[in-house]
Amino acid sequence: MTVLEAIQKSTDFLTKKNVEAPRLQTELLLAHLLKLPRMQLYLNFERALQPAEVDALREAIKRRSQREPLQHIVGATSFCGYEMTVNPDVLIPRPETELLAEAGWTFLASRPAPASALDFGTGSGCLAIALAAQCPTAQLTAVDISAPALEVARGNAARHQVADRIEFRLGDGFAALPAEATFDLLISNPPYIASAEIPTLEREVRDFDPHSALDGGPDGLKFYELLAGQAGARLRAGGKLMVEFGEGQAPAIRELLEQAQWVVEAVREDYTQRARFLIASRQGSVQAGTGAG
Repeated sequence: MTVLEAIQKSTDFLTKKNVEAPRLQTELLLAHLLKLPRMQLYLNFERALQPAEVDALREAIKRRSQREPLQHIVGATSFCGYEMTVNPDVLIPRPETELLAEAGWTFLASRPAPASALDFGTGSGCLAIALAAQCPTAQLTAVDISAPALEVARGNAARHQVADRIEFRLGDGFAALPAEATFDLLISNPPYIASAEIPTLEREVRDFDPHSALDGGPDGLKFYELLAGQAGARLRAGGKLMVEFGEGQAPAIRELLEQAQWVVEAVREDYTQRARFLIASRQGSVQAGTGAG
């Protein structure tokens, strides 16, 4: 079987299984197995696959047809250009979260060195690692309630040589931190799916992402309520809170924060023009030139 034949047959199979973008998924899986850049497949269409390569592709395609995420099959994904190991213990980083990371490192770069940031619910560590890599003098703290998730995050930090500037702490939110710990930036992509909505999610998310990284309580706002009430005590003067949220949640989160004496400085959109993350500061610490969104 040639590369082209394998692509065609696998694409047809995934199409019948209603997998989105079947040709792209096939090419990404085959490129991973052959250790080639995807576009190099087009220069190797006539290459004959070895029996072991055919078997490996069949197994990968079978797993994808059962809606196991491609990122789990290949064991990694890209976030802000940094390769992150992922597995069923962590939420697969989404492209829209890269915009949150960029806002975070841009703000940290404006703070006196050494700036500090807390990644609240770090999962794979993608946010903390991107911030540490982009801000070489910054000090990061990353907390998560899941020990297996922190193990993944530590490995990712070591891969990108920022482990010496990220303190990973196991525990339930702010309880994982020393009482005196404060930060220039609190950044988070917390669980924000309403509990009752989880069974309705696409299978790749519902069946393979850890539910603890999805479940935001009855209304999806559990963690925003916690941040609104407790994050202020952890923020240094002039510091920022930056959080990602789900579709349609911006008004409710704004109200939660404003009732807790936060100033919502901006609500920003993702690549699809949906309101996706919010920047806030404490009343009395708004910096000049910041516009409300």
